[in-house]
Amino acid sequence: MINIKVFAFNPFQENTYILFNDSGMAILIDPGYFFPGEKELLYQFIAEKKLRMVQLLNTHCHLDHIFGANDAFEKWGLPMYLHPQEEIVLERSPEAALMYGVKLTTFTGELIFIREGDLIRLGDDELQVLLTPGHSPGSICLYCEKQAFVISGDVLFLDSIGRSDLPGGDYETLLKSIKEKLFRLPDETVVYPGHGKETTIGYEKKNNPFLQGML
Repeated sequence: MINIKVFAFNPFQENTYILFNDSGMAILIDPGYFFPGEKELLYQFIAEKKLRMVQLLNTHCHLDHIFGANDAFEKWGLPMYLHPQEEIVLERSPEAALMYGVKLTTFTGELIFIREGDLIRLGDDELQVLLTPGHSPGSICLYCEKQAFVISGDVLFLDSIGRSDLPGGDYETLLKSIKEKLFRLPDETVVYPGHGKETTIGYEKKNNPFLQGML
């Protein structure tokens, strides 16, 4: 069984996730920890749960989702798993950070590319990679069919959707990703987004003001 821990980190209040199983194996998703206190909080949780960090995953590579990536590589030796179309976003992230007055060091670890349909395994559990571009060119979501949840990155939020006005974004592509990938999941699927509170696919079908009339 996969357990989910979420932290809201950095000035953008980005959701960093730790997924871990009963044997203590853990995956770090979208490491956005930025301030020293945030890193200490993450480390403390990992130590208390006696977790063994086995993988670093990114739904996409906008700066608020990668602030802690280099630290994760240096501390646990974790390469970054990402879609190949996100490599250019990762490379340009230090430049993007300057626009916000933030310093960000280029990721120095190994990159491992994942694609639509790949399976991410955590012990006996699996996450399926869904390619969902629109917010970012290589945005992915991670779907666990057995436990009916999806890590949606910045594609779908409670009562909202991701921005499409950043470099590599496209509004129509984003809507298509939601309709053809996320809205085909069961209504009871819990959505864990990149910012804000969780929701469900069924709720968003009925209530999301950006997505009415898509079914």
